[in-house]
Amino acid sequence: MMELNKLTAHELIEKLSREEITSDQIVSCLNKRINAIDSEVKAYARVEDGLTSWPVNQLASYNNNRQTGKPANRQTDLQGIPISIKDNICADGLNTECCSKILEGFKPPYDATVIKRLKEAGAIISPLKTNMDEFAFGSSTENSCFGSTRNPWNLECVPGGSSGGSAACVAADEAIWALGSDTGGSIRQPASFCGVVGLKPTYGRVSRYGLIAFASSLDQIGPITKDIRDSALLMNVIAGHDPNDSTSVNIDIPDYTKSLEMDIKGIKIALPKEYFPEGLDPEVKDIINEAINKLKSQGASFENVSLPHTEYAVEVYYIIATAEASSNLARFDGVQYGFRVQDARNKTRNLIEMYKKTRGEGFGEEAKRRIILGTFILSHGYYDAYYLRALKVRTLIKQDFDHVFKGFDCIVTPTSPTPAFKIGEKVEDPLKMYLSDIYTISANLSGIPAISIPCGFTKKGLPVGLQILAKPFNEEMLFRVAYAYEQSTEWHKMKPKL
Repeated sequence: MMELNKLTAHELIEKLSREEITSDQIVSCLNKRINAIDSEVKAYARVEDGLTSWPVNQLASYNNNRQTGKPANRQTDLQGIPISIKDNICADGLNTECCSKILEGFKPPYDATVIKRLKEAGAIISPLKTNMDEFAFGSSTENSCFGSTRNPWNLECVPGGSSGGSAACVAADEAIWALGSDTGGSIRQPASFCGVVGLKPTYGRVSRYGLIAFASSLDQIGPITKDIRDSALLMNVIAGHDPNDSTSVNIDIPDYTKSLEMDIKGIKIALPKEYFPEGLDPEVKDIINEAINKLKSQGASFENVSLPHTEYAVEVYYIIATAEASSNLARFDGVQYGFRVQDARNKTRNLIEMYKKTRGEGFGEEAKRRIILGTFILSHGYYDAYYLRALKVRTLIKQDFDHVFKGFDCIVTPTSPTPAFKIGEKVEDPLKMYLSDIYTISANLSGIPAISIPCGFTKKGLPVGLQILAKPFNEEMLFRVAYAYEQSTEWHKMKPKL
C-alpha cells in the first residue's frame, strides 16, 4: 500500500472518488505512522496502543454513503478524510483537557460547531487530540502536562506553540490536516517553525462555540494543512455564521477554492518597516526577501509603509490576553468537572481551601503566571491604568492596518523573527518567549486574517514562514497570493526525514 498519510487531503479526495483507496486504508496508514514515530515527536496528547479507538460509527457512515452513493449532509468534499484536532476544541466523548491537569479526564457531552460541521461534511475525527501549551499559554508547546512536542525537522527544537502538536503532526505526516487555535499567533508561528500552512481567519469568521477560551476577544480556530488548497477546502466547511457564538458574523461565505489562481499581476503589497528591524535573524531576512522577489517576478508590486503602533503590540497583547485568561480560567475550581485535589474532604477544611489546593496542583507554572498577572491588571486601582489604556492602544493598532489597507491589497512580513529555537532555550525567560509572537500578535488585536506559508529553509535545515495579512473577511486575497507563491516554489513539498 502506498503511504497515503503523506498525501494532501485534496489528493486523497480524488483517489476516494475514483475508488482507488478506502478511508480505512488512510486510517491504517496514519496508525502505522503514529505508532512508528510519535514517541519521538510527541505530537499527540494521548496515544493508545494500537490506536483502536477511531470512531467506528463515522467510518461505517462513510463506507455506507460510498456504497449507496448518498452524499454527506453539508457537502461531500471531505467524506472519509481523517482530521486531527487541538486539545482545546470540544468533541463529544473525546478527552478534551487543554493539556492541563486541572481538566484531567474531561469529556465534553457535545461537539464544537467546527466539529459538527466537519462530521456533516463526512470528515472523520481523530480520537487523538494534538498536544498544546496548557490552555494555549505559550509559544513552544513546552507547557503541556503531557510533555513537550518536538519539531519534526529537528527533534532538539520546539515546534512552536501553542498549536505545536497540530503543526508537528501535519509536518510529520501523522495527520492529513489539523485544526488549531490562534490567540496571538498560535497557528501561524508553529506553522512557520514546522514548514506547513497555517491560517488565522478573521475574528468572527469561524465559530468559537466549543473552543475552551483563553482570551475571548482574540481566540480564533483555523486550519493547519500541507498546502493552500487544503486550507481553502477546510475553510469552506468550518467558516460561517453560528447563532451559538455571539461574536460570529453573519455574512456570506465564498467558495475559497475559487481564489486559487496564479495571476497576481497588479496586486499591491505593503512592507511595514517595523517588521524588518535590525534584530531580525539575518537568514530569515534573506529568505523573506527572496520570497518577496519571487512575488515581484509574478507581477505583484511592493511599497514600504509604516504601522507606527506596532511597537506596543506585545505589551498590549499580554495585558488584554492575561486579563481575559484570568477571568475565563476562574471556572476551573474542582467542583463541576476535571481535577480535584485528592481526598479533599479530609485534606481541606473548607471550600475556599479546596479551591486553592485544586488550582495550585492543577495549573502549571505558565497558567499560574498568567492568572496572577491578569488578576492584578483587573484589580481595583489598576484596571484604568493598564486594561483600559491597552484597549485604547489596541484601537490605534487596528487603525494603522485600516489606513494601510486603503491603498494596498495585502501586507507581507516574516511570520517569526527567528527559526525554531532549541527546547528549553527560553523556558526560564518568559519575556524572551513572549517576543516570539511579536510579528503575529497584531493580527489578533486587529481581528484581521493572516496566513503563514513555507518559503525556505535556514542552513541548518529549519523552515521559515512568510506571513500574509489582508483586510477583514478577505481570506480570498490571502489564498490568491499564497497559492501563486506556493505553486511557483517547491517548499511545501519538502518533508522532514524521521
